[in-house]
Amino acid sequence: MWTESLQTAARRTPVRASVQALSAGLLAAGVAALVATTDLALDAWAQSHQWAAWLALWAVAALAMLVLRGVTRWLAQGLMQGLDAWSVRVARRRADERLWAMAQADARLMAEVQNALARERA
Repeated sequence: MWTESLQTAARRTPVRASVQALSAGLLAAGVAALVATTDLALDAWAQSHQWAAWLALWAVAALAMLVLRGVTRWLAQGLMQGLDAWSVRVARRRADERLWAMAQADARLMAEVQNALARERA
């Protein structure tokens, strides 16, 4: 029981870490884009109101972090689930291709594969 929980935790930890890393990267990109856009919009006004422009940029950065945090986490989880499903499909397809190549070289294995396919269809 203890080793099963350790194995389960070991399998979950890299996925959670990669989702968190992807989420952090998306959040940083979103905040940077909003701050850069705000800076361009405030550029002319900031010449005479430097203190206010500085505060406005920090306010935009803080609000962007609050607003985008949930969205980026959701996007990262969806993207990781999609990538995981894709990698499973690719691995299964490659395994099937290897099995088929081995079955073409071995008549007994080919008979087993054909029997399994017939059972699956029935």
